[in-house]
Amino acid sequence: MTPLIFPVYADTSVFGGVFDEGFDESSRIFFQLVKDKHFQLVISPIVQEEIDKAPENVRLFFDEITELAEFIDISEEALQLRKAYLDAGIVTPKSAADALHVALATVAGCRLIVSWNFKHIVHFQKIPLYRAVNTLKGYPEINIYSPLEVINYEG
Repeated sequence: MTPLIFPVYADTSVFGGVFDEGFDESSRIFFQLVKDKHFQLVISPIVQEEIDKAPENVRLFFDEITELAEFIDISEEALQLRKAYLDAGIVTPKSAADALHVALATVAGCRLIVSWNFKHIVHFQKIPLYRAVNTLKGYPEINIYSPLEVINYEG
């Protein structure tokens, strides 16, 4: 039986994690699962913008892996959802880019987000708030995990 492939949004931290001690093994395994077609990788212009400022090894890896990715656009719908997250106080305007990652993944219909951002995205107090705003705005709940939590995925 062929495993179900579903869209997974990876934020910038996962690409950088490939080269960060302590995050590298899980990040590499996650991207191998993408290569093995267990996940459909989804990325956005905000990821691209952040990667453009990253070290060369991260940029080269990103360029290699994006051949397998679906790029989504920043839509007005996603910007409005980001605003709802900010209005709800989930994150401050200083962290608007983090809220935009969640909004883009939600609007694109991703089943989950993977991130190493434990302060503004993968945070036990923030995840229920993102989900609550999604519900209030008519979107499904979004699952948010670190790569470590999804690499043992069994299709």
